Amino acid sequence: MIIACTVTLIGGISQSCTNLNKKVYAVVPVGNFYQTPDQIAAGVAPAYTALQNLPDGNVMQMNEITSDEMVVPTRGNDWYDGGQWQGLWLHKFKPDVFVDGGWTDLTKGIGEVNFILNILNGLPNKPSNIANIVAELKVVRAYSIYQMMDMFGNIPLVTDFNTDPSKVTQSDRATVYAFLENELTTNIPLLSTTVDKTTYGRATQYFGYMLLAKLYMNAQVYTGTPQWAKAIAALNQVINSGKYILQPNYFDNFSITNDGSSENIFVVPFDKVHIGGMNWEMQTLHYSNNLTYGLTGQPWNGFCATADVYNKYDASDARRAQFLVGQQYEADGKTPLQDPQANLPVIFDPNITSLSDASGLFRMAGARNIKYHPEAGTAGNQSNDGVVFRLADAYLMRAEASMRNGDAASALADVNKIRERAGVADWTAGDLTLPHLLDERSRELMWEGWRRQDLIRFEVADGVTYFTGARTPAKTADGDTHTFVFPIPAPEILANPNLHQNPGY
Repeated sequence: MIIACTVTLIGGISQSCTNLNKKVYAVVPVGNFYQTPDQIAAGVAPAYTALQNLPDGNVMQMNEITSDEMVVPTRGNDWYDGGQWQGLWLHKFKPDVFVDGGWTDLTKGIGEVNFILNILNGLPNKPSNIANIVAELKVVRAYSIYQMMDMFGNIPLVTDFNTDPSKVTQSDRATVYAFLENELTTNIPLLSTTVDKTTYGRATQYFGYMLLAKLYMNAQVYTGTPQWAKAIAALNQVINSGKYILQPNYFDNFSITNDGSSENIFVVPFDKVHIGGMNWEMQTLHYSNNLTYGLTGQPWNGFCATADVYNKYDASDARRAQFLVGQQYEADGKTPLQDPQANLPVIFDPNITSLSDASGLFRMAGARNIKYHPEAGTAGNQSNDGVVFRLADAYLMRAEASMRNGDAASALADVNKIRERAGVADWTAGDLTLPHLLDERSRELMWEGWRRQDLIRFEVADGVTYFTGARTPAKTADGDTHTFVFPIPAPEILANPNLHQNPGY
């Protein structure tokens, strides 16, 4: 009798042990796996599959709707859902199932990597490049750990698949910060510096340096001590590599064919046939916009932006075209679009003065965002790849770090690279202020998932209530800064009594 443990690679990794009395043809025994480039790519694939919920899912929504960039009004009976969307905007966070969705999406990614590493460690015949494979997996895992620490503060730091769940406790932010810094600086040098189709959607050194830069940019939030010079050094590794250039057309970074972007450093690939989950078109567009873009289903009329956001853009700013405002039309560009239920024309008004309204006009409230351009013939599951890191963010982070580190000239040069691409006037030295820089980050990185973090970082560094302050519609100032982190989800505390709730919840 032969007992073989096998790895099955269909939509993820699973382990099984089977009694076999004849040769194995349909599966690859674990001991013989990870020996070829194709096997290695298949073996690490679940670590990346676990990221598919992040560019458009709970994590993105929690990071954007809590900021000034995105609001989800309740239109009649639509988009109330127990008050969860309003709660994000108002900073009335509850440790409920919705918040647990973000926690679960991140821990899934961490768990997948821990499982794969456990398999690798047990291989009797390890591949010759085992150190590089392990480094890649650890850096991918670091991204999920980083997001989790940023969002929830004190978190379980679990890096071993065989950890006893009953003994899992929380680590404070300073401890997680130190772990991530060591994990990244140790493993980044072992990652590939190749930037081509073979590394598309994979963690290269430049993915690692962007993540390290994010860690350093927000060090003051996490540890109380800023690390601007370290952030600049990490960003220089990306910018000075010469591997990336600003895409001449801003929107090419987010198009249906954005796999050709020269600017995107790391994306999560999507495809309307094979890889679903990219649903921006459905979440933001009005129900009738299927007639505008040739969609096969009605959008959901949800996510939008306020006048405060829309008005940050000059009329000449090319990036302003990501928003739909005013009268909308059918595909011919001439026939005015109608809302048949409200018996009104679809005219998007960015002026939102309340969070809930049952009137017909309120169905059109808010500027809609088509940065990820809708794809004809789909009803969600677009083919636009989800952007995580791109060169423009590297320039803007370096500009901020340089400015805070006393080098205004370098900061100005970096910002103006971004503004020139957008078709707006260069800044002079007098234009370079921290509030202006925060606005520029909003214009450039709108709905890319960094705004909550940006507002908190600027508030901590500058003492201005960018995140906790009041905003229209209806949000009053937070009573304190406990809202800088989300509550630990109640289901997680119920499952593990060792976890303790964050202060203020």
